[in-house]
Amino acid sequence: MSYPGVYVDRGVFVCFEGGEGSGKSTQSRRLREWLTDEGYDALLTFEPGDTLVGRELRRIVLSPETGELSDRTEALLYAADKAEHVDTVVAPALARGSVVITDRYVDSTLAYQGAGRPLPVAEVERVARWATHDLRPHLTVVLDLEPAQGLGRFEGRDRIEGESLEFHQRVREAFTRMAAADDEHYLVIDARAPVDDIAEQVRRRVLPWLVRATRRVR
Repeated sequence: MSYPGVYVDRGVFVCFEGGEGSGKSTQSRRLREWLTDEGYDALLTFEPGDTLVGRELRRIVLSPETGELSDRTEALLYAADKAEHVDTVVAPALARGSVVITDRYVDSTLAYQGAGRPLPVAEVERVARWATHDLRPHLTVVLDLEPAQGLGRFEGRDRIEGESLEFHQRVREAFTRMAAADDEHYLVIDARAPVDDIAEQVRRRVLPWLVRATRRVR
């Protein structure tokens, strides 16, 4: 199943995706710092959990205390977080002309719940696209890393991190498949590269999109 996608004309939407421990949070912060230094209004956000509703949803889906969830329940909880996130955080910032940087978005649902879990990917995508008004990032940066290496960076693991290595391998393969299908809107980077080198590659790909960022802080 394919969807046309909505790419807004005002503001810039950048997403970081990848497996556990791949450095998404670090690179998200690095990009926001660079954009701010360059005078852009840049918002750094994340999924799940960067809204009042989302924090409770995050607790449910990630806490080991939750125990087993129906795969469909899990997918719907993530979709609910995305709906609230887009409506209250992402879309308003883009409408202001800001650069929105999110640590995880729809691709994570397609990879974790659609490929990791035994759910039909087309069904998961239909729900996730509906929840987000089919809003697409102008650029999705996939930080690619062997799951065993990424998971080894954690002392304790949440519900998702605690899944099998095979589960996380399916997730990794899903991310790379999505990226391979759309070179214009994806950038895949080896997450083992030096942090500064990764940040530079990201900046080079974001730069052409900045003509859409109409809100400047100076």
